[in-house]
Amino acid sequence: MFSKAEAEKIRKEFWTSFGKSFPKKWLLYNTKVKGMAFKFVADRKKAMVCLDLENPDELKNLLYYDQWLSLKMLLKQEIPEVIYDDEYLLESGKTIQRIYIPFDKKFSIHNKNTWRDCYEFYVENMTKLELFFYEYEDVIKNI
Repeated sequence: MFSKAEAEKIRKEFWTSFGKSFPKKWLLYNTKVKGMAFKFVADRKKAMVCLDLENPDELKNLLYYDQWLSLKMLLKQEIPEVIYDDEYLLESGKTIQRIYIPFDKKFSIHNKNTWRDCYEFYVENMTKLELFFYEYEDVIKNI
């Protein structure tokens, strides 16, 4: 078991190593849509690439999620393992809409032997998700 400080150091090393190994400017929070952000997730048990919908205006949030739902079949053709979750529960207790691709191999941010495969998964899947967003941006933002 790691102390809080050790765990923080490992998390920082994980993300720094990712940034140095794969230097790229990711879209992430720059979608130009309030509450819509792409995210990399990594913790002790899982890793994933996500699109989170957390607009404070619940109606707008649902409308954006509906736009993504209308593109679900097209996205599944690009990324068959994509999961749409209209009630994803965050560790904070907040429920959001999340569209995500889970890393299907064994992973722990505390195990450096799993990092490289995770990084490659991130690059491959975030690139696909971003390209899909750019291709259908007009549809997604049309609410």
